[in-house]
Amino acid sequence: MATKPLSEEPALNVLLQNVVREIDSFAQGLSVRIRELIKVGAALSAEKDIDRLLEMIVANCMQFTNADGGTLYIKNDEKDELDFSIVRNITLKVKMGGTAKPICWPSVPLKLADGSLNHKNVATHCAISGHPVNIADVYNAEGFDFQGTRDFDTKTGYRSKSMLVIPLLDHEDTVIGVLQLLNAQDQKNGAIIDFSENEVDIVASLASQAAIAVTNVRLIRDLEELFNSFIQTIAAAIDEKSPYTSGHIRRVAKLSEMLAAAINTAANGKYADTSFSADELQEISVAAWMHDVGKITTPEQVVDKSTKLETIFDRVEAVRYRVEILKRDAIIAGLRQQLGTDSDAGNDDELGAWTTALHDDLEFLYKVNKGGEFLADEAIARIEEIGARKFKIGAEEFNLLSADEIKNLSIRRGTLTDEERSIINNHVVVTGKMLSNLPFPKKLGNVPAIAAMHHEKLDGSGYPGGISGDMIPLAARILAVADVFEALTAADRPYKPGKLMSESIRILSFMVKDNHIDEDVCDLLIESGIAADYARQVLPDRQQDAFEWKGRKFFCKG
Repeated sequence: MATKPLSEEPALNVLLQNVVREIDSFAQGLSVRIRELIKVGAALSAEKDIDRLLEMIVANCMQFTNADGGTLYIKNDEKDELDFSIVRNITLKVKMGGTAKPICWPSVPLKLADGSLNHKNVATHCAISGHPVNIADVYNAEGFDFQGTRDFDTKTGYRSKSMLVIPLLDHEDTVIGVLQLLNAQDQKNGAIIDFSENEVDIVASLASQAAIAVTNVRLIRDLEELFNSFIQTIAAAIDEKSPYTSGHIRRVAKLSEMLAAAINTAANGKYADTSFSADELQEISVAAWMHDVGKITTPEQVVDKSTKLETIFDRVEAVRYRVEILKRDAIIAGLRQQLGTDSDAGNDDELGAWTTALHDDLEFLYKVNKGGEFLADEAIARIEEIGARKFKIGAEEFNLLSADEIKNLSIRRGTLTDEERSIINNHVVVTGKMLSNLPFPKKLGNVPAIAAMHHEKLDGSGYPGGISGDMIPLAARILAVADVFEALTAADRPYKPGKLMSESIRILSFMVKDNHIDEDVCDLLIESGIAADYARQVLPDRQQDAFEWKGRKFFCKG
């Protein structure tokens, strides 16, 4: 069926048909722009990287207006100025800021030297007033100083003409930045044209969405920085709780982060096909910083127990006083015998032998009290024999050592009793409980589990869960190796000097052989050079000797 003419007059009919086509074309173009705006808005909301987000703002606004150049300023409230953030120019092939090379241009002050507001610069005027500025030709614009633009054009041979300056207003209508677009171009012939009022509205709308997106990203970034600062402050407080563990958490976190990063860059070997996402790397870092948070409940006298008899003070000094009492009593008895008042007292030779034996016993107890060597059965028997000796205070008689002192001095290795070691070990349980009660975001949801597994062993003999094998995730294995290696090399423990690297690596190899820690992670620690780098950065020269691992020799120096 033939299309009915819009009018009986042929000329009018042609005119009306052209109008309809124009309207239809405009409607289609508007529909396309609306869809594009929706896509851009969604993209802006989804982007979390601040540099890419700022680049996206400039690129999309240039595309919508067919502008040749674009500059994004971000308001610096502390310094009261506009900082250059993104600079783009298609003709001049300029690409600075964001993910491109940094911008070295000076910031633009919002106030002049006399303290008055800077309305001379068009960008600062826009930021101060909060209103857009649309200029047909910057060379003929009144009220603004474009000498800098003219100088730039003279230097580059460019011709700046039309300019649109739009404030970025956040959800509270506060200016957070300024977008400056330069030289709108006719899509048909490329001629420089004015920015239309329609484009002003579109860019203003887009700038508003962009400002909210920037605010959201900044808020998320600031919250993450606050969170990271908070956990590091807590970790520092736990470390400072004892002078003997100061820096332990920081060093374990450093080692864990280095190991995770090495896995991500491994081109061959066990971890060639393994990599952690950015969120997983953050999980490992946070878990490392928080792995000892449970020690906040551990009594200082247990954490700081540098000798076997230490509680609030080292009780070996009390033992010394008792020995002195025994010596005093022996001397008094000898003097009485000389005066003829005590026939049971020994002669001078016996007294000398007695005091010498007491001195030797005291020296033995001092040595045992340090807990630096494994204690044999013979030593324990001698402790019990010494403890059974009697001394008097007035008419009352006491054993030289109490039952608790004998128990502590008889600790075979280290300075902790089984009960005290259980208190120390319980910090892992407390860590798990404390972290499980924190509302970690989904991307950090594994932090409590990773942190609470750092004392588990592959053979299932660890604590608190006795988890074994593949049930221990790689992140927790990394943390376990970092924790062990730091403890072996640490020079600030109360019961031992820092071990040489050769000693530490040898003990590490025994732990691998006993299936306590992950062999592949230990291979990575040493063969990647992390162990040697760590030694150079952290350990004193005395500890930085050469060491062997699986038949290969490694050096900390040279």
